[in-house]
Order: sequence, then C-alpha cells, then structure tokens
Amino acid sequence: MKDYTDPDQAIYKIDGYDEAIIGLDQSIEPRLVYDIDKIIEIMVTTEGLSEEDAHDHMSYNITSQHIILVKLGKLKDLL
Repeated sequence: MKDYTDPDQAIYKIDGYDEAIIGLDQSIEPRLVYDIDKIIEIMVTTEGLSEEDAHDHMSYNITSQHIILVKLGKLKDLL
C-alpha cells in the first residue's frame, strides 16, 4: 500500500488494484473506495488465486487498511 501524500492529507492506495477504485470518501479523512468483487476478480485473473483464496487473502491483508470496501449489486438483488 502506498501513501500518496498531499500537502493536506495522505491517501492510501492498494498497489495493483486501480481498476477496482470506484470513488473517494471525504467524510472525515480522504479514503479510496474499492469494489470488493473487482478486487477478487483481479486476484483470480492476475494472481491465479481461487475465489476462496482471494477472499481469504483480502480479509487478512486488505480489510484492515485505511480504505473503504463496498460490495456493489443490482438494485433488484438488494430488495
């Protein structure tokens, strides 16, 4: 994870997962927002992990970082 230092704030970014960035949360401190499904997809296709291993890797190594992870879905699937 890199620390992109702005004169005012640092924004943390996960190396290799730029395609999974879906936004920036600026509520208290700036944090990147990532799509969980896209992170898993990147791990499976580029790192050769199974989906289960990718979920395990993400839960142990990524979820504790200074970022926001969200699961996107279709509205009909959420209702």
